[in-house]
Amino acid sequence: MSRRVVITGLGAVCALGIDVELIFERLLSGKSGIARIARFDTTKHSTKIAGEVIDFNKDQYFPKIEAKRLDPFAALAVFAADRAIADSGVSPEDVHVDRDRFGCILGTGIGGISELEDQQTVLLQRGADRVNPFLVPKMMSNAMSGQIAIRHNLRGTNFATSSACASAGHAMGLAFRSVKYGESDICLSGGSEAATTPLGLAGFCALRALSTRNDEPHRASRPFDRDRDGFVMGEGAGILVFEELEHARRRGAKIYAEVLGFGSTDDAFHITAPHENGEGARKAILAAIQEANIRADQISYINAHGTSTPLNDKLETIAIKRALGEDLARRIPISSTKSMIGHLLGASAAVELVVSALSVKKNVIHPTANLENPDPLCDLDYCPGAAREIPVHYVISNSFGFGGHNVCLAIGKFH
Repeated sequence: MSRRVVITGLGAVCALGIDVELIFERLLSGKSGIARIARFDTTKHSTKIAGEVIDFNKDQYFPKIEAKRLDPFAALAVFAADRAIADSGVSPEDVHVDRDRFGCILGTGIGGISELEDQQTVLLQRGADRVNPFLVPKMMSNAMSGQIAIRHNLRGTNFATSSACASAGHAMGLAFRSVKYGESDICLSGGSEAATTPLGLAGFCALRALSTRNDEPHRASRPFDRDRDGFVMGEGAGILVFEELEHARRRGAKIYAEVLGFGSTDDAFHITAPHENGEGARKAILAAIQEANIRADQISYINAHGTSTPLNDKLETIAIKRALGEDLARRIPISSTKSMIGHLLGASAAVELVVSALSVKKNVIHPTANLENPDPLCDLDYCPGAAREIPVHYVISNSFGFGGHNVCLAIGKFH
């Protein structure tokens, strides 16, 4: 027997800030968090810009010993989880919450690359016997979910997913199913990424996947625009509290939105390029709509993957048209959060679902920034210019990752 799943808490950190409401307000105003990279020397990198997190310092948030044992990606996840749990109203003493049925499923595409880079330098310069004994527990992808479990005494299902830029999407889909089918009463979900490092940036530069509009950082991420030239790296975390409806009601929890559907496919085509006809993405969209038990014409808004790469934006447009039909696809407003915060890789789906949940709650959608010269091949309504106040009943959010992974999540207004 399936159960209804609602979102009762939100936490996020990205280039636009560390407070969910402030991030959303800045997105609505079209503000960009993308700037020249300040954390390390980019002289030899072709791309010198990113959506860095500048408002959060793990050394100020955690005790010294704890901070030393957390790679930045895990620290961001723990911080966002703290915010989401506080927002949900769950306290350590809450008698309505069974910690054995409180899960945590998070996604990351890269994991602890900062620690890996640091300790490789130690190995080469000082020798194997000087490598940090915490190297492995800091760099492993599941460090974030394990650390959150320890911090908040979460004894339910707990693991990490990794599927490149679809990682948090898969994590949230599995968390949704964990609550829907009775394994968990509450499940934290989302993802975290902190791959803006010398090696991480160099790897994407070598792929020629990044924008090189270094002189105009705030204009570099331009999804669906004719002059787009690649994505901009971002970093941060998004954490959501998924909760069974009656459990939430017993606690008197506030509800942002209802989680309704999850679609997941693979292109089986190419390790980095999406399928040339958008078939896998089309099927993921339709699977999410089917599980949500809604009609396509009930969709109010699409939060696009919208990376600002030549291939993705064109093929996402094709996939949306093929899934919904061209006439309907042209009538649904679509926007890309990445146009202002960059591409958070494995965490992107999480922050985008936080944004989507707020759109459902507040009946407003943010614009796609920098959409000045629409690509003729990207001819849908991508909300250029300004935010729109519209009734937001049902939303789908797309995430596609290297490896051909496609995820679509459907959420809606709670009734």
